[in-house]
Amino acid sequence: MELSAFAPLKGQSQAVDLLQGAIARQRLAPAYLFAGASGVGRSLAARCLIKLLFGSGASASGQQLIDQKLLKRNHPDLLWVEPTYLHQGQRLSAAEATEKGLKRKAPPQIRLEQVREIAQFLSRRPLEASRLVVVVEQAETMAEAAANGLLKTLEEPGQATIILLALDTESILPTLVSRCQRIPFYRLNRENMTQVLRESGHGEILQHPEILAIAQGSPGEAIAAWQQLQTIPAELLQKLTTLPKSLRAALELAKEIDSKLDSESQLWLVDYLQHSSWKNQQQPALLKLLEQARQYLLGYVQPRLVWEVTLAQFAQQDFRKIS
Repeated sequence: MELSAFAPLKGQSQAVDLLQGAIARQRLAPAYLFAGASGVGRSLAARCLIKLLFGSGASASGQQLIDQKLLKRNHPDLLWVEPTYLHQGQRLSAAEATEKGLKRKAPPQIRLEQVREIAQFLSRRPLEASRLVVVVEQAETMAEAAANGLLKTLEEPGQATIILLALDTESILPTLVSRCQRIPFYRLNRENMTQVLRESGHGEILQHPEILAIAQGSPGEAIAAWQQLQTIPAELLQKLTTLPKSLRAALELAKEIDSKLDSESQLWLVDYLQHSSWKNQQQPALLKLLEQARQYLLGYVQPRLVWEVTLAQFAQQDFRKIS
């Protein structure tokens, strides 16, 4: 069995040691909790582990085929579950919602119907591999009903391995945590961060300290932030780098933000402005106003109103250029 399958995973030696040890001793747990920040390798570690489980004894060509199926997430013995939006009675992943150009007002979540699909998937025998595997991304987004439903499945997973990916152990039900073996994942140091970004073809991000500040040691978050930045109209971003000087300008800018950006993009924009403004100005009052805006947006206050109030306050105070 090729334990070098974990080679692509950078900066997570403890996680690799724990998973390699379980495989070497043939003591794989029925359920794992990969806990740590998003974008630091949890999903990659899951793929590496699944590759080992599904590819045991396979030929080189067989391994290649398994790799292709894992990348496309269409292996018959794998169910990869991610949070969804509900639009006109249809569940959509984040990628599907973006593709359809939907303006999302609430974050996606793992729904009870998806947990029921997990139970149905685990009720059958493996078709090609020695076991079934279920991966649940952003397990912290499960509502209580969904979490309780998954709890029943974890009690009797059968011939399967279930992997939950979550930000931390505090973000999901303690009863779920108690039934999983926890594998910790950490934010990367600068050396590993640089290596991952360069190897993935995103070396240009290293020249943007505000993006690295937002990422805080997460290559995935750095790439996502860079991609998000590219979706914000350059003209709008330019207006935001120089704060409005009048109430009218503030109201017009608030209207433009609300009309051009969805809720998730607006929340990201708050992060970007916070890091940019602190790097260039280090004014606590400005950061406080932006943090208040974030809390209002998270509380589902009407976004245009949030930006009108925030930008009006900017216009009334003597702040200089953000970046």
